[in-house]
Amino acid sequence: MRFYNTMSNKIEEFETIEKGKVKMYVCGPTVYNYIHLGNARPIIVFDTLARYFKYRGYDVTYIQNFTDVDDKIIKRANEEGISVKEVTEKYIKGFFEDIEPLNISDDIIRPKVTENMPEIIEIIKKLIDEGFAYEKDGNVFFEVKKFEEYGSLSNQKIDELEIGARVDIMEEKNNPLDFALWKRKKEGEPYWESPWGQGRPGWHIECSAMAKKYLGDTFDIHGGGQDLVFPHHENEIAQSRCAYHGNFANYWLHNGFIQVNGDKMSKSLGNFFLLREILGKIPGNVVRLFILGTHYRKPINFSMDNMEDSRKTLKNIVTSMNNFSEIIEKFSGKGSHEGEVSDNTGNNSTNEFKEKVNELDKKFMEAMDEDMNTPQALAVIFDQIKETKKFSVNILNGEEAEALNYSYNSLRKKLEEVLGIMLFMEDENKNFKNNDKLTGNLIELLIKLRADARKEKNFKLSDEIRDNLKELGIEIQDNKDGTTGYTIQSNNNEI
Repeated sequence: MRFYNTMSNKIEEFETIEKGKVKMYVCGPTVYNYIHLGNARPIIVFDTLARYFKYRGYDVTYIQNFTDVDDKIIKRANEEGISVKEVTEKYIKGFFEDIEPLNISDDIIRPKVTENMPEIIEIIKKLIDEGFAYEKDGNVFFEVKKFEEYGSLSNQKIDELEIGARVDIMEEKNNPLDFALWKRKKEGEPYWESPWGQGRPGWHIECSAMAKKYLGDTFDIHGGGQDLVFPHHENEIAQSRCAYHGNFANYWLHNGFIQVNGDKMSKSLGNFFLLREILGKIPGNVVRLFILGTHYRKPINFSMDNMEDSRKTLKNIVTSMNNFSEIIEKFSGKGSHEGEVSDNTGNNSTNEFKEKVNELDKKFMEAMDEDMNTPQALAVIFDQIKETKKFSVNILNGEEAEALNYSYNSLRKKLEEVLGIMLFMEDENKNFKNNDKLTGNLIELLIKLRADARKEKNFKLSDEIRDNLKELGIEIQDNKDGTTGYTIQSNNNEI
């Protein structure tokens, strides 16, 4: 297994600290708004990585935090006229609502900053004691020049950093590059007691404290979006290595941006689409397939046309798998019988097919082992579906059906357990979703109104009801015996 390590800027062989165990930390959302599609990418990417480790037999500890105290949260609370806690509870609840359709694993540990203040204060005290941080007027800052390796992750040198362009300038700092570990209390802001007075933590220190608490001085993988490399992850490294003298994280994995017209999707640029808005139009299964269809380190261009392509691909997968399942069910419990003739030539054919499935399983793992190449892994799955279709055409007995089932289970495990893509298509006509009974009653009512209009010779209204229903995909059928029926036409494009 190999990954591109941002720290070394190259592909490296992956070796865990403890045999058979993987420890991962991935930066989670700052909960002042609903997440957008760009926020959803690392959620899907690193969930898939954790799933693959489990598929390979590893015991996985996966941490993804909530930042629930921050300048942006305080600003949102003031704008909405509610407390910081009300803001964070609202958007944490929204977070779980939004990721549910994406089929994210539920065994991720999700600590909150506000629940880890003792650990945050402890690491700040340690940094002061070790001479890497200083306190001024209730603020505590990390002294960047005391850490010679600063800039190693983002491949920057301290002297070359643009002063004031990408870091806050405060008069209390010894150097403009120094960053806040603790901020003194301001009027109307939440605060906690500390050795330096009432205040709250800076943004970066929280992840160092929670990673130490749950994963130790050094763990295997730290992940997040490319936008976090500097300054957030750079500052995490400085804090943690100076406080605990470990390596902090051995491998750094960063996903690429989602772009709209060539620009990164972000709240600051105002070109973002809330995930819940997209999920109102596109099923979560399709969104997940769309994200995994591009290598995690590369940018993705978002468009509804690209989403539609993913929908068609998913429909093709689901249709094929359902067909395989029907054939398997047909021959369930039936063995090979004397006198049956199969174009697959019996055992030789089934054994060769199973061997081909095993080869495709290996190719799938090879793709995932090579820096989690999900597009290549999906290509292997598509090849397996094609081969399985060919094999399924002439199945005549239970032995051959068992071989088909062997491939079906292999595909299902790779799709659902590893990639997290569930094998069903949600009803894409939102007018009818989960409302079959109500839909039927409403259609019957409109048909009755149309029949009354015809009796009253109000043919204009009758035709208008018929035409409007047709636009919704409902075809009215006037029968010879005077009754009226209807059919609901599928709006799905055929593959």
